[in-house]
Amino acid sequence: MQKNILITNDDGFESPGLHALADALRPLGHVTIVAPTTEKSACAHSLTLTRPLRFVQIDDDFFKLDDGTPSDCVYLALHALFDENRWPDLIVSGINIGANMGEDITYSGTAAAAMEGVLQGVPSIAFSQVFERGEDVLKDFDFALAKNVAFSLVERIFKEGFPLPPREFLNVNIPYCTPSTCKGIKVTRYGRRKYGNEAHLHRNPRGLEYYWIGTPSLGWEATEDGNCDLQAIEDGYISICPTRLDLSSYESIKRLDHWLK
Repeated sequence: MQKNILITNDDGFESPGLHALADALRPLGHVTIVAPTTEKSACAHSLTLTRPLRFVQIDDDFFKLDDGTPSDCVYLALHALFDENRWPDLIVSGINIGANMGEDITYSGTAAAAMEGVLQGVPSIAFSQVFERGEDVLKDFDFALAKNVAFSLVERIFKEGFPLPPREFLNVNIPYCTPSTCKGIKVTRYGRRKYGNEAHLHRNPRGLEYYWIGTPSLGWEATEDGNCDLQAIEDGYISICPTRLDLSSYESIKRLDHWLK
């Protein structure tokens, strides 16, 4: 039986990364795309509860969700476009334009779509393409390495099964290099980002102050074992980080209990 794949992203329905992902996975199954109308980067795992949402059909099995978030796209696609007895075999989010590593995944709409997928009981993967800074990062970029990785991982999942337990998803980051220069794949853990204040003050012609939140640089701290996602990407490897939704700090439970007593 043909596999069903649901694809979404947080860069919007016109993103070249979204279309590259769909092209890569169509040989492996029937692809349905539900993506936000506009870019929803850094919207995290948000659902729209204060206004109605509307599907707008772009093409066969291709919809944009009017002002919806990535989590909205997954949630409503599952409950409105798929039969309860025949949900997607896999949900794939991406290919994001930019990295989703370290603590950044708490902001990430790309990762959040995969979170929503596994919350709903569907195996899920998030793909992100790391870029070097510059104005024309997408000019003539073909996503060749990311497409190869997406195809090979999804093919393996369909042949051998999803490698993680329920409520866990795969977060994949692709280095900025070609398939021939990539050094391979590393299974990693999340690194620790360094954050600075990127709030920029401006004034409009009437003197009214407003702020833009900028994009911080990719600063990070090296880990003792050198096996974090940020290190892998810097070294030219693909990073695959198994991610669970349980955020409990198990090592701190006894410490907190003792402190309360």
